[in-house]
Amino acid sequence: MYKITLSPSGKEFNCLPGETLLESAQRAGISLEYGCRNAACGACKGRLLSGRIHYKDPEAVNHKKLGDQEIFYCAAIPESDLCIDSTETGILAQEALKTPCKVMQKRILAQDVVQLRLKLPDAVRVPFHAGQYLDIHLADDQVRSFSIANAPHQDDDIELHIRHVEGGSYTDYLFNKLNEKDILRIELPLGTFFLREDADRPVILVGGGTGFAPLKAIVEHAFHIGFDQPIHLFWGVRAKQDLYMPDLPLDWARRHPHFHYTPVLSSPAATDQWQGRTGFVHQAVLEDHPDLRAFDVYMSGPPVMIKAGRSAFHQAGLPQDRIFSDAFEYNAHPEPA
Repeated sequence: MYKITLSPSGKEFNCLPGETLLESAQRAGISLEYGCRNAACGACKGRLLSGRIHYKDPEAVNHKKLGDQEIFYCAAIPESDLCIDSTETGILAQEALKTPCKVMQKRILAQDVVQLRLKLPDAVRVPFHAGQYLDIHLADDQVRSFSIANAPHQDDDIELHIRHVEGGSYTDYLFNKLNEKDILRIELPLGTFFLREDADRPVILVGGGTGFAPLKAIVEHAFHIGFDQPIHLFWGVRAKQDLYMPDLPLDWARRHPHFHYTPVLSSPAATDQWQGRTGFVHQAVLEDHPDLRAFDVYMSGPPVMIKAGRSAFHQAGLPQDRIFSDAFEYNAHPEPA
């Protein structure tokens, strides 16, 4: 057993043999940043100040760009006592629950987006934070990860927005074969992408495609708790048809004066007759907010969008620790959400 010390907080916990840093921290009730749990998304990146580690799956991290002494908590296994430079998320670590659920509703939102509503067993209630995700466990022990699209106070069921992936066997199954009343086995809640409610800064939300799903949950939760800081949602898609819930953000803007909405199309069709913003969504953010020092930014969507946004926003004055992201990289090795 090794002792793990967090800097600068000084908190300590023990790591059992063969346990990753993330697993041991969660067992101790300490919530470190994480996303995919397989060293793909980079959310759990930290810096090793002292000690030695190895990776349970070296191949999973060999191609990742890590800076000097940087490590992934989800994959690092201690070989000695460690001191790591890390900040906590501000919430208690949650133990994910595996449970069956029933598909109560299946609705096509767009040509390539389906909405599922999942009903948990009557005796099961799973507290979660707006923005987190769940895993669907398949019969062959594979998993598919999807963001939860509803806010925690709307917990009668679990809402998912799933994009059909060309050549993706599981999303093809969801679109064409899954029926209402079918049973799925899920694990939730997962991830540390959620609204930092105690922040006193305006918020910018940046979504790409079905990255709108966790941002929808965050917005609805913010309204529910009376979060009164300005919120500006930028939703980037290819063409107008990809805005699969077009009226919902407009309704939010009508009912909540502190909420603002900007849809951005990267490749509008001629038939769209689009008069709004075009280009990359992160560029639209910078056009409206060239100085981001006063903001918190939450991004959800494809890895290329997250990477471009992180770099550009940091150059615009936004500290890295106020950029929160939910990259769909963790879905990329199975299929994107």
